[in-house]
Amino acid sequence: MRVLFVADGRSPIALNWIRFFVERGDEVFLASTFACSPELPLQELAITPVAYSGSTGRARPPRGGSSTALKWRSALRHLLGPLTIPRAARRLRGFAERIRPDLVHAMRIPFEGMLAADAYGAAPLLISVWGNDFTLHAASTALMRHYTEWTLRVTNALHADCRRDIRLAREWGLGPTRPTLVIPGGGGIRANVFFAAANPPVDPIVIIARGSRAYVRNDIFFKAIPLVLARNPNAKFVCVALSGNSEASRWVEKLGIGHAATLLPQLPQADLAELMRRSQVMVSPGTHDGTPNSLLEGMACGCFPVVGDLESIREWIRHGENGLLADPTNPGDLARAILRALEDKNLRREAAGLNQQLIMQRADYAHCMSKAQDFYTRIISGPALTNRPTTAP
Repeated sequence: MRVLFVADGRSPIALNWIRFFVERGDEVFLASTFACSPELPLQELAITPVAYSGSTGRARPPRGGSSTALKWRSALRHLLGPLTIPRAARRLRGFAERIRPDLVHAMRIPFEGMLAADAYGAAPLLISVWGNDFTLHAASTALMRHYTEWTLRVTNALHADCRRDIRLAREWGLGPTRPTLVIPGGGGIRANVFFAAANPPVDPIVIIARGSRAYVRNDIFFKAIPLVLARNPNAKFVCVALSGNSEASRWVEKLGIGHAATLLPQLPQADLAELMRRSQVMVSPGTHDGTPNSLLEGMACGCFPVVGDLESIREWIRHGENGLLADPTNPGDLARAILRALEDKNLRREAAGLNQQLIMQRADYAHCMSKAQDFYTRIISGPALTNRPTTAP
């Protein structure tokens, strides 16, 4: 297959998916919306900025900054980003016409899917939905709504990381006969990297590995720490991808929790997996989420999940069985869930067994990417859309 990916080429999630087709021997092209230098033998890489993604001109990690800055940046992109799509689409269209792919796969609706939809051509189009495309971005402005509806109108097929987003996609205009696939956004969990330790961890270590995101309530997590320490003073809290984050540092200082909370940089996957194996509890206080990859990674490593109570998360977590659901906006509720997880050894042990089975059944990388390969073949060999629009919006 000749596959053109439209994605953020810095994203480990996107690269984990793309790597499968590179290693399979397909002809893989990448139109990245951000400057990047992926360590993959691609046929060709084109940098195609959209929504001010090329403002720095430098390859940087895909996220960072304070929650306030991230919210302002997101609001600005929602308001003005769609105005940049037509110009970027002309550039992408020229690239696609030159390489003539069998399939175009855009990973995320804003703004990669919107860009690919505006630049659509002869090849079938597959769109991936990542977690908060509908719940956070789609209705944020009139133009975001317009381009979300347009993207779903012209796409041939949809991939999502949770069943909730298939339902929402239909509500936003995805045709009832368009094929869909539900597997993790990054293609699944690599069992040779993320696996449980031979013996469960004995130290009360709590890990959060979401970094700084506008929709992850790190402030609530930090506020919960003193409440946990009041009853369990030996607990330790490890915060991945928050080293150097000024907001996180201020919370640690303000709350006087420096003796218990450690801010770490972004970690290589092998190091993150080892840290998860040494942690009893993982916390993910998201207010908008699909299926977080860090949740699946922690589950695979035997780490007990304490996560935001969201519809998409409930597709994986049964409260009180293989994890605990908590209000991600309430420090007291989050602290009570963390304490219960730390104090209930039997619950952690039983959950670890259930979660490893879940990962094997629903999130194994080789199994999921085999489904993705079959899905690609189905889209490429399927009939052309008879009601596909012939003019851009």
